[in-house]
Amino acid sequence: MYFGSSSSLSPAQSSSSISRKLTCSALFVVMAVLIGLMTYLQQDLDRRSDRVAGKIEELAQLPRGEVLRPALLGHHHLGADILWLRTLQVLGNKKNSIDEHVWLYHAMDVITTLDPLYAYIYYVGGVVLTEMAGRVDLSNQLLEKGHAANPNEWTLPFLLGYNHYFVLGQPAKGAEYISRAAKIPGGPGFLPGLATRMYAESGNPDVALQFLEAMWKENPDIAVREKLEVRVKEIIIERDLRRLEDSIRHYRQAERKYPKALSDLVSSGILPALPEEPFGGTYNLDAQTGAVTSSTHPGRLKVFRLDKG
Repeated sequence: MYFGSSSSLSPAQSSSSISRKLTCSALFVVMAVLIGLMTYLQQDLDRRSDRVAGKIEELAQLPRGEVLRPALLGHHHLGADILWLRTLQVLGNKKNSIDEHVWLYHAMDVITTLDPLYAYIYYVGGVVLTEMAGRVDLSNQLLEKGHAANPNEWTLPFLLGYNHYFVLGQPAKGAEYISRAAKIPGGPGFLPGLATRMYAESGNPDVALQFLEAMWKENPDIAVREKLEVRVKEIIIERDLRRLEDSIRHYRQAERKYPKALSDLVSSGILPALPEEPFGGTYNLDAQTGAVTSSTHPGRLKVFRLDKG
């Protein structure tokens, strides 16, 4: 058996041995950082009665991505994956408060600094921050960051268009982002037509319905889909009310009076049938004023600011 020392190695063998040792040392440092990061995230968690609150507090205390990235010695993609799995545990809680979602924004900002091409995180974060947290400002910040880093991802300008069109009440800005999405290869075929209609008919409920239905189909999150489905029904009510009001105007022009009941619009041939209220309620007519309302949503919807309608 040979027990030669490293001093007996050739120069090439010695160089290779040193290189392996340096590689092993670098990997050891990276693993130590990652283990330290996981320990940092897990610290005191099991001693807390509210585990979700503990996770959120830890996410809130994450160092900025610009600080964390160099410490991972080129393994920032792995760090991003670990943090994303951790963040998913909080996203899975359907009772997050608005303040808690601010910490989620911080975590997603850190993750996307570690891996700017992690496009799915921008998408998920953009939807959650708008729909579940009511923080369209943070949503737009994250989506703009993602759009700049991933110019070939059509979903990011699409969501920015949604935020501006519906939540911020800026239809022209919304149409501009949808036009950007329409120019990106691989996007759905409805985008060019949707952008055109948004420019021309920004206040039309039918355009809003087309937009919301597209959002509903593209979103994988069940809770968000449920919320979007409610908004679709609210837009249907607005569309139905406008059509009924238009029919009432035609009836009054022809009969010189308001109809006594909405059924008169059908019997007079102005409407083929009365629309069904999507929430299971009824549409009611004030025969004195001609005003028509929904029994489930008596207040009129502000078409863009759906959350304020």
